[in-house]
Amino acid sequence: MIPAPSPLIPDILRLNGRWRRRRAAVTCGDVTLTWGEFDARTEQVANALLGLGLEPGDAVGILMNNSLEMVEAMFGTMKAGACAVPLNLSVSDDGIERMLDDAGVRAVIATPAQRARLAGMRARLPGVAAGGFVCVGGGEGFADYAAWRDAAPATRCPVEPDPDARCIIIYSSGTTALPKGIVHSHRRRLEWAYDCGVALRYGSDAVAICPVGLFSNISWLAMLCSFLAGGSIVVMEHFDPEEFLATIERHRCTHVAMVPLTFQKAIEHPGFGRHDVSSMRHMCTVGSPMHVDLKRRVAREFGCELTELYGLTEGIITTLDPEDVEAKTASVGKPIPGTDLKIIDDEGRELPVGESGEIVGWSRFVMSGYHNRPDATAEALWHDGQGRPWLRTGDVGRLDEDGYLYIVDRKKDMILSGGQNIFPADIEAVLKDHPAVFDCGVIGIPHEKWGETPLGLVVRRPGHESLEPEALRAWANERLGKQQRLSRIEFRAELPRNPNGKLLKRELRKEYWH
Repeated sequence: MIPAPSPLIPDILRLNGRWRRRRAAVTCGDVTLTWGEFDARTEQVANALLGLGLEPGDAVGILMNNSLEMVEAMFGTMKAGACAVPLNLSVSDDGIERMLDDAGVRAVIATPAQRARLAGMRARLPGVAAGGFVCVGGGEGFADYAAWRDAAPATRCPVEPDPDARCIIIYSSGTTALPKGIVHSHRRRLEWAYDCGVALRYGSDAVAICPVGLFSNISWLAMLCSFLAGGSIVVMEHFDPEEFLATIERHRCTHVAMVPLTFQKAIEHPGFGRHDVSSMRHMCTVGSPMHVDLKRRVAREFGCELTELYGLTEGIITTLDPEDVEAKTASVGKPIPGTDLKIIDDEGRELPVGESGEIVGWSRFVMSGYHNRPDATAEALWHDGQGRPWLRTGDVGRLDEDGYLYIVDRKKDMILSGGQNIFPADIEAVLKDHPAVFDCGVIGIPHEKWGETPLGLVVRRPGHESLEPEALRAWANERLGKQQRLSRIEFRAELPRNPNGKLLKRELRKEYWH
């Protein structure tokens, strides 16, 4: 039998560099790297990392703002057989240091805006190799990124990554305790990208715009789906609605993955109708459920296919395909091919159609586990009658008779009031129907009689500043069930969300429960 090669992501980049060398690979601002240039630069990064003494599996911290250099650093790390650890820049300095320490980084690559915060913790990261602090533009104690990269050869890095070795650690969004590091192997990251690329309809002519931080799994979705198809990406330094629309027009972008709130900001921006966005073929909303009215509006006003993706960085994905948006608008669709899911109760018993319980699932790209957390990895698993492990999502959902999944809420966000379970998402859906509500969240706060009671936290749209909290509460309570009624509403200038669009309810609850 002829042995079948099993190319990994570094191999795909090299093949694109050979066969698509003159086509665009990465654009940021006014600079574009062709596939030939991008392939060469990532080989240089890989060889430079080996020159520091790094070995396969060693972790490389990526503390960078969106840029060409960040894309080079992440994929060069993969070519070296090392493990990329891209970090959320919104995390506190203490949180960044704890994540770098937890990952055991042997090198850290930064951009100038992050130099000062990293400089203060260098002495407390003794595991970093000599010369292993690298920054774009250099600086005291830092090697200059361009000089460091260009001193290394562009020849093929000699390392052949183990398919089952760790390829990337993505830390879950935590702002207080140490977030869990979600580990994916080279093989599972590739399989995830292939399955998502098919589901989201990427082809070799894809031009994916990346307006979200490149440390986010949402950006990895767009990057890898494009690269594996032989397409290209356009990196935005940060999201701005006007610039987002102008960039689509300028570069004729075809694909995007964003959170619902970002879509909302784009279509409600005054400049929306002034830019030609007709090149856009497929949009993916991900990170948190998109309100049904917004879902219809985005699909209509962009005039292209819209897929809602439900999933976890740990694994498991469902998609509501464009063809089903009208008929099953409130759903998040069905598992993508190769993925399965079930709904279970608190005792771990499978529930029938229509009943709500925890969503569990399995796929070929489920994470390898949580870094240094065998306890958390074990807690994340449910085993069926045949002993097969399924990933627990912590989300409450139900299936309809056609097999479509509906998200009810997060288990940990459920409010227990007077012995009754109240799901905040149901109340939030009502609040979002009010024309003055731009964003909202509902949490449980202490109540002497009921134990917990619902509180609504609302961001008003511009021009609706005259709306009073009591008027909005009365309007909402008329439309809610008796047990769901809001005890009060407070207005906020903004609500805390992570880069994946999830509302940080634990942060909101802190001021009421502590």
